[in-house]
Amino acid sequence: MKYLKKPLSFILLSVLVITGCRKNTDVVAPTPGSELFVSATVVGTFPKAILQAAAVSGGFGSFAPLIKYDVDFYKFVYNTTYKGNLIKASGLLAVPKNVPVNPSLISGQHGTMFKASDAPSNFPNTFTGFELLAAGGFVTVIPDLIGYGISQNIAHPYYDQQHSGTAVVDMIKAAKYYLSQQNIAISNRLFLIGYSEGGYVTMAAQKEIETNAANNLTVTAAAEGAGGYDLTGMLQKITTTSSYATPSYLALLVKGYNSTYSWNRPYSDFFKEPFASKIPALLDGSKHGGQVDADLTTSPAALFNPTFYANLSNAAGETALKQKLADNSFLTWVPRSPTRLYHGTADEAVFYETSVSTFNKFKAAGATNVELFSFPNGTHATSLEPMLLNAIPWIQSLDK
Repeated sequence: MKYLKKPLSFILLSVLVITGCRKNTDVVAPTPGSELFVSATVVGTFPKAILQAAAVSGGFGSFAPLIKYDVDFYKFVYNTTYKGNLIKASGLLAVPKNVPVNPSLISGQHGTMFKASDAPSNFPNTFTGFELLAAGGFVTVIPDLIGYGISQNIAHPYYDQQHSGTAVVDMIKAAKYYLSQQNIAISNRLFLIGYSEGGYVTMAAQKEIETNAANNLTVTAAAEGAGGYDLTGMLQKITTTSSYATPSYLALLVKGYNSTYSWNRPYSDFFKEPFASKIPALLDGSKHGGQVDADLTTSPAALFNPTFYANLSNAAGETALKQKLADNSFLTWVPRSPTRLYHGTADEAVFYETSVSTFNKFKAAGATNVELFSFPNGTHATSLEPMLLNAIPWIQSLDK
């Protein structure tokens, strides 16, 4: 989300692990998720009245009546994989109290973050709004994602499909294991939700679950808003526009790819001065996105190294970057579970066309459970609330 100052104060009505008996002489397989779980540290219990006040103060008072439960919060640490190696990652686990039925599990994926202190696991010092999902009756996981929280020493693999998807799925599996150990029963339903980068990450997690049976998970439904699913299309538009509103996204993408794929090229290969020299400090985790944008320029031609900028439009130039953008787009996979895409037609940060092209590819490949909801004249910031107003009753209708 583009530097949202107010929380996503909304309510989305986001298995037990059974191990078989074995003879003493058998090799006992580990309980699913046990190899991923590291720790869950109590943050505290927050009464529903406090969470209702947070909804009102955040400008989403219409959702306050849907906040029904006190919530236990935990800082959650788990194992995931980065560049083929196990690392520790973190996030926030929120468990509603005294829900009359077994609650369902929902995973909420946040938008682009620049400040290290904004990681969801720093709750209550930071607040994404996804915390309120639990107050509506969901067991909620909010992954920090790699590069934030306990893994903030790693460059965030921004718009990398594999690392985005597995960071979410591994937290879900670790959380399910922990809940089973605590005798906290949940339903067998799993919902995914995200906006902006979180929309992309949600789709990556959905793909990982649907294409990898070893995860032993099933997505009940996914709601994905304003994610850059078609990165090749995004690049084409950026190279043909005179102004791009969020140059901080471009700097973060270059940093992420340069590190994740071990290119280790100097920033001057990509950006003009003085921007090339500024970017390391701008992306050191101490500044929010608006501050980063203010120190860059909205003109791609003025931001990028002239050779690099020309090669973006040249079929023979920057082939490694273009291949990674294609690899990290959703060009061939087709969702099986019910999926809704949401996007504002006037989105200045993540272009509306990326959802249209992705939706068209899904439909052409035979997708039957995918819908696209467009918001006329909606910007990146203003399209979030109408997405939620649509997604809430939809998810409620499936949570039975």
